[in-house]
Amino acid sequence: MKNVIKHTRKGILMVTMFATLLSFANDASLFNIKNDAKRTFLTLENVKQGNLLSVKDINGVILHKETIQETGKYTKGFDLTALPNGKYIFELEKDLEISSIPFKVDSNLVLFDKENEKTTYKPFVRVKDDLVYVTKLNLNKSPLKIRIYFQGGADLELMYTETIVNDVKTISKLFKLKGLNKGYYKMVFNTEGRQFVKYIN
Repeated sequence: MKNVIKHTRKGILMVTMFATLLSFANDASLFNIKNDAKRTFLTLENVKQGNLLSVKDINGVILHKETIQETGKYTKGFDLTALPNGKYIFELEKDLEISSIPFKVDSNLVLFDKENEKTTYKPFVRVKDDLVYVTKLNLNKSPLKIRIYFQGGADLELMYTETIVNDVKTISKLFKLKGLNKGYYKMVFNTEGRQFVKYIN
């Protein structure tokens, strides 16, 4: 069973791909906020067409969701005072990162918690023939759990699992997959309370 996947510990460092992401790894805020009597105006810099913006409650229930229509600067007014008292999150999902902007509503007063802004970086998966390169920017130094399943028949079979716990800023792994002509692989990544899935066939 272990012969299906030949795993090597030699990392593949993709500095170029993540160079632009490093600009976000500083103390600068992810957003600008301007409040008036009824609306909160949210401004986001450097968004791209197709990015996803959502508002979620503390339980992860999506209250608002929209796709960014234009590349560049995004500005929009939201009537957040209509929300019940509680904690909420603005979430901006880009190609390789998810930025979380927490705020709370208290008696029609909207308060943003800039100190707890957070960016979670997604794993990047590149496939070349039967080789799979996995790279993840890890500025938060969070554990990354990797599971690889193979489906050649009716059921998914777990072929490989690993939890990476270290202090490196970039996680890089290389996998060799066999049997792609007989089925497909499902790669599942868990980090910072989130799950990302990639199918390979």
